Amino acid sequence: MREGKGLEMINKAKEKMVMDLTERLKDAKAIVLLDYKGINIEDVNELRSRMRDNNVDYFVSKNTLIKRALNNLGVTELDDALQGPTSVAISKFDEVTPAREIAKFIKEVMSDKTFPSFKYGYVDGKVFDAASLGQLAKLPSRDELIAKLLGSLNAPISGFVYTLKGVVNKFVYAIDAIAKEKSRN
Repeated sequence: MREGKGLEMINKAKEKMVMDLTERLKDAKAIVLLDYKGINIEDVNELRSRMRDNNVDYFVSKNTLIKRALNNLGVTELDDALQGPTSVAISKFDEVTPAREIAKFIKEVMSDKTFPSFKYGYVDGKVFDAASLGQLAKLPSRDELIAKLLGSLNAPISGFVYTLKGVVNKFVYAIDAIAKEKSRN
């Protein structure tokens, strides 16, 4: 009888963890799975800090719990990727940030090692393999893209205003020259 109660408590605790994970994963614009084997605690802390600074939720959990949470959200495409040590990076704000920050971390901190490495990602409803995540990481952030777009849209207007100012300046110089010429006569 006691064994049954113990199992029931364990199952309730696991179910609670799955519900918590489901809530963390819900509404994510990007979910990146990372193979983190062999990474030491100092480097993990550095990665967590970088993720936190960029509004990315980063955690490690059991594959079975991650799988159940993703399945609760209708995401089954990542089931096969949930093998071996897995950490998860989630962004609810930007599709690119998790992959970009992980790639930057690997380049700057782990450049002499073959880990951590991308497994798979789920971005905007599409599955990304490790190579695709590497390409995604090279894209500018959403804010940078918006700034470039606004700069491009603003450039013709700025050029027009500059040209118009030049015409007005030439007109003023011509009037001033005529006034000086008439004052001499």
